[in-house]
Amino acid sequence: MIIPLIYEDDYIICVGKPNNVVVHHAHHSRNVADEDSLLQLLHNQYNHKFYPIHRLDRRTSGIILLAKKTEHVAEFQQLFTNNQIHKTYFGIVRGHAPETKIIDSPVKGRDGKVHKDAETHLKTLHKIVLDIPVKPYDSSRYSLVELQPKTGRLHQLRIHMNKISHPLIGDAKYGDKNHNVMYAENLNCDNLFLHAYSLKFKHPYTGELLHLIADFPEDWVKLLDLFHWKLS
Repeated sequence: MIIPLIYEDDYIICVGKPNNVVVHHAHHSRNVADEDSLLQLLHNQYNHKFYPIHRLDRRTSGIILLAKKTEHVAEFQQLFTNNQIHKTYFGIVRGHAPETKIIDSPVKGRDGKVHKDAETHLKTLHKIVLDIPVKPYDSSRYSLVELQPKTGRLHQLRIHMNKISHPLIGDAKYGDKNHNVMYAENLNCDNLFLHAYSLKFKHPYTGELLHLIADFPEDWVKLLDLFHWKLS
């Protein structure tokens, strides 16, 4: 598997993570893992060790930044901590989502115990009705949404979309099983439809303003074409 390169300089690389690839294996799973992590794939591809600056869920596709040296990680992580990096995701969700909405429901932190403030800005770009029945209805409705997380909590976007009753398609944990099955059986799509599309930020070392974009995976391209959905 070749990982697509989006951007590279002396400090970082930016790549497009495929669906169903973990960024790195947890310590307790190293001895049983029979798959390559993103870090392993990149090491094989470039013969160089990289250090993740942030995370994406295994099943989320899209843009991710990695540092070339450990001493550069903290400066880039501060962009996320201080909300100085503009993140845009796209998702396909069940139902017709509101035109715009700010979701500010707290979610559990990484320790799984304490709820922390979380904020997501939603904008609906397209809606569709399919003549495919999904219980208990004789048709099915979906929306293409643009999501901008203002915080970076674990599973934040997946949880927030579920909270407003518009779960992401393909989300086994927070989603709707009936609709996930429909996509798999009728559209041959069983991935999570959440894509980390772009990052905008000022480079902390060079001062350059960067706007980096990750191309959509094949299943996304297929559905955008099938539904006649365009981003512009």
